Amino acid sequence: MSFNNYGNRFQRTTPVVLNLIIINVLVWIIQLVLDKNSGLTDKIALFPFNSGFFKPYQLVTHMFAHASYDFAGNIVIFHIFLNMYALWMFGTVLERVWGPKRFLIFYLVCGLGAGVAQMFLSNDPAVGASGAIMGLLAAFAYLFPNTEFFIIPLPFPIKAKYMVAVYAAIDFFAGFHPGKADNIAHFAHLGGLVVGFILVIIWNKTNKKTFY
Repeated sequence: MSFNNYGNRFQRTTPVVLNLIIINVLVWIIQLVLDKNSGLTDKIALFPFNSGFFKPYQLVTHMFAHASYDFAGNIVIFHIFLNMYALWMFGTVLERVWGPKRFLIFYLVCGLGAGVAQMFLSNDPAVGASGAIMGLLAAFAYLFPNTEFFIIPLPFPIKAKYMVAVYAAIDFFAGFHPGKADNIAHFAHLGGLVVGFILVIIWNKTNKKTFY
């Protein structure tokens, strides 16, 4: 996924986004070191509310953790890479629009909303920043609906407003009809997306000077 945005990429990265990426990567590295011996991911993942393993702190820790090893013991890198790339892509733009404080509040609220949806609607534990990032995608599509993206393998660009609708439809269907090998937290995605839309609409109505 990419869109037209020129210049030095590192210099364009805003402070909160950069720090979130650093925190997520550091946690992932710690998971790699500790998972095989102490099972760190099992402690910081978000478990279903009625599973007997749920702890309140998991609502926060799960959004800073990512898959470390697969079932065969191989290191999993695409999960964190894709999430951090999306965080950089959408988050940098939104942080410039809102400022660091408001952006961080938005990100964390979307992550919490994603966690609540996942723990009540799914029977599976979850890790990852995807729910919070889906909230960012919702806000981006609301503020910049006609921005065009190229998504592999599509040979044509798709506007942000249609892209978010497609993602939402896929997560909604897959959430209620998951495949046998589906290990994606679709309800977390939907929860973050819905919370993101609600919050950006409320902010847009109450503080028009900040939005455009």
